[in-house]
Amino acid sequence: MIEPTLTLERRLLKEHALIIACDEVGRGALAGPVAVGAAVIDPSRSRKRVPAGLRDSKLVPEARRPDVAARAAAFVQHSAVGWASSEEIDEIGIIRALGLAAVRAIADLRAHGVIPEDALVILDGNHDYITPAGESGLRVKPIIKADRDCASAAAASVIAKVARDSVMVGLHDELPAYGWARNKGYASLDHREAIGLHGMSVHHRRSWAIAPAPTLF
Repeated sequence: MIEPTLTLERRLLKEHALIIACDEVGRGALAGPVAVGAAVIDPSRSRKRVPAGLRDSKLVPEARRPDVAARAAAFVQHSAVGWASSEEIDEIGIIRALGLAAVRAIADLRAHGVIPEDALVILDGNHDYITPAGESGLRVKPIIKADRDCASAAAASVIAKVARDSVMVGLHDELPAYGWARNKGYASLDHREAIGLHGMSVHHRRSWAIAPAPTLF
């Protein structure tokens, strides 16, 4: 298994004061918000040892994610999670919603003293959805598989994943029929069967072609 390193961050920090790594969670879910994690690495932290077990959140066993996320948050200079709701996803589309969530995460960092304009933003993937969302003053560098290869992006990934999973468990308590504590809003068989039986809830992304079922509550 490939382990993320700080090799790229160290190289980029020769030209930039900070690295802000961003990664999204929940893009492909049928229900619930989308979240974008943001993690800040400065030169001093780029020389530290990467926390044991830090990986892209999809590669960390669920039972271990909270511990890994806590160590990741302690490792980076600052971290934040930005959100866009299912209603916003329906209204503006998933790509613009990702940008909105990223802008909110970066605004949270700014509120804690980070100056995003001093940073290079590493964005996992091949598409810059941040600049069109209104952060035109930032330098954004999309990197394919950044969450696999770059420790800063892996930290953002697992921090966002644990935060979103917690939200979905809370929504499960509100509407247990959909099994969100297990499927976290993704398209599992039990989730689709529940939609067929109960219709879509207010937390489902109604603009998506989920199921030919009415909205009951």
